[in-house]
Formats: sequence, C-alpha cells, structure tokens
Amino acid sequence: MQALNNMMINMFGPAGPMIGIAGLGVLLLLLAIPMFFASKPNPMDRLDANAGRQKIDAETRAVLRDKRKNEKLNKYAHFLEPQDEKELSEIRMKLLQAGYRGKDAVQYYYFAQFALGIGGLILGVGYFTLAMDSSQATTTQTLLYTMGPGAAGYLFPKYWITKRVQTRQQEIEDGFPDSLDMMLVCVEAGQSMDQSIVRVSQELRASYPSLADEFELVSYEMKAGKDKSTVLDDMGERCGVQDVMSFVTVLNQSQSFGTPISDALRVYASEMRDKRVMRAEEKANKLPTKMTLTTMMLTVPPLLIILVGPSVVGIQQLGNMAGMAGP
Repeated sequence: MQALNNMMINMFGPAGPMIGIAGLGVLLLLLAIPMFFASKPNPMDRLDANAGRQKIDAETRAVLRDKRKNEKLNKYAHFLEPQDEKELSEIRMKLLQAGYRGKDAVQYYYFAQFALGIGGLILGVGYFTLAMDSSQATTTQTLLYTMGPGAAGYLFPKYWITKRVQTRQQEIEDGFPDSLDMMLVCVEAGQSMDQSIVRVSQELRASYPSLADEFELVSYEMKAGKDKSTVLDDMGERCGVQDVMSFVTVLNQSQSFGTPISDALRVYASEMRDKRVMRAEEKANKLPTKMTLTTMMLTVPPLLIILVGPSVVGIQQLGNMAGMAGP
C-alpha cells in the first residue's frame, strides 16, 4: 500500500491518493449503470423447472412476482433483489419480523443500502478533500475518511432492521401474557376463536400495536379461508418469539386431539404469567450489579472532593505561608 501511495504521489502530486480513490469511485459508478438497466433472465420466476419450457420475457416475470409492485422499482427488480431464492426468503422474513410488510420492502431495503453507501462515499471523499490536508494524511487515514462513511452507510439499514426486530420482539413478548388472558376471557364468554382474536387485536391496539397487528393479520387470513394451523404457523414465524411459537404449537395440538381450547388457553396463560414474573425477578436481580459501577462513578468522586478537598486547600495555604516566612 505504501508503494502504491508513493507512486500516486509521484504521478499526481500530494493529492495523488485522493485522485486515485475518486477515480475508483467513478469507475464503480460507471460499471453499476449498465447493471442497473440490464434486463437479465431471473431463474426465480420460471413457471416450471423443466428446461424445455419456453422462457417468459423479463418484464412479464417481474410482474408475475407481484402485479401490485411499484412500477418504478419494478424496472430494477433484478438489481434490487437477490437472485437466490433462499436469500430472498430470509431477508423478506427479517423485514416481516421488523414490521415492514410492504410489497416493495425488499427492494427499498437494498436500494437504501446502495444509496446510503454511495452517498457516504461521496461525503467522505468531499470531507477529506476540503477539510483535510491530503499531503499529510497516511494511507490508513485516507482509506478511513473516504471509505469509512460509505461502509457505515451501507451497513446502516442492516443495523436498523436488526434493532427494529429486537424492539418489536420485546414488545410482543411483553404483551403476549395479557393477550392470552383476554383471549381466555373471550373464549369462556362463549366467543369462537376467530372472534376472540379479533377482539384481542382491538383491545391491544393502544398498548402493544405490534402484537395487535399480528392478531389482526391472523383474523384477516382466517376470514379469507386460509387453513387455521397454517395461519398460526405463519404468525409464529413472523413474530420470531419463542412464547408465540409455543402457543401456536399448543393450539395446533389442541385442534388435532380435539381438546377444549379454553383448557389449553387456561394452562398456557398461567404459565405465561409465571414466566413474566420470573423475567421481572431476573431483571430486578441484575439491577444492583448494573448500578454498582454507576453508583461508584457518581458517588465516590464527590465524596472524595468533600473529604479531601479542605485538607488539600489547608496544605496549600500552609505551604504558601511557609514560603512567605522563609526569607
């Protein structure tokens, strides 16, 4: 790297490394433009795996995925979506767990990564060129200030989705015991399972909107005629919370063996209440350990100042008096 840096300085002067990086960025943009407008066959959209079937053109295949997609994003579907079916399913499930159910969520996610990455690279190059002395900067500093913002911009959507998933799962986990109690009351009052889910989704809207959205989506899918066990399994996958997955298993087993749903709900709701109490106790037991360092940082320094401060002032005064009386 040092030899390359010296070569660039000899060719273009002190700003040689900066010019090289800027040229590399322009080259990458020029290479990305043909990919943006290229229309390549997408193996995910084949109607049949048999090679003998006639292929459909790229525009028709993009429409077959979802006819309600954004037309502007649909032009760049091959660029803004992973070509691997497994990778596409994983990122789509992660976005669903984060609460983004839009038809274009995957495309917006990859577009945000691309746009923020390029924008961060441009800002980094501009800052390094205008605010820093490129002749005094080392190769490491040059790469850090130019490529660092681009890498941060590219990774920011992934970080945002991860934090969003964690926050949403925590909200669902906190509100799930209350939803089971409400559902048990509705079932014991004579309502069916479908009616109780609708009622619970309405009551939880103010306190736990994420959980209410999941129950509301379950009610819509049941009304549309989708199989109940499949709907519940999909809910467990979307939530990504172990309590919800266990609840789905309990309901499916209850339906398979013909046991009353009210009995299963009563037992499982009691277990969820006990588990919530244990979680609260666990957090309470961790609190003194977490507060120890903060208490020491906020208590010990002021205490030392109060106790030792007067002595230090007195010693300084005695030293000054001794210095004045010395001659």
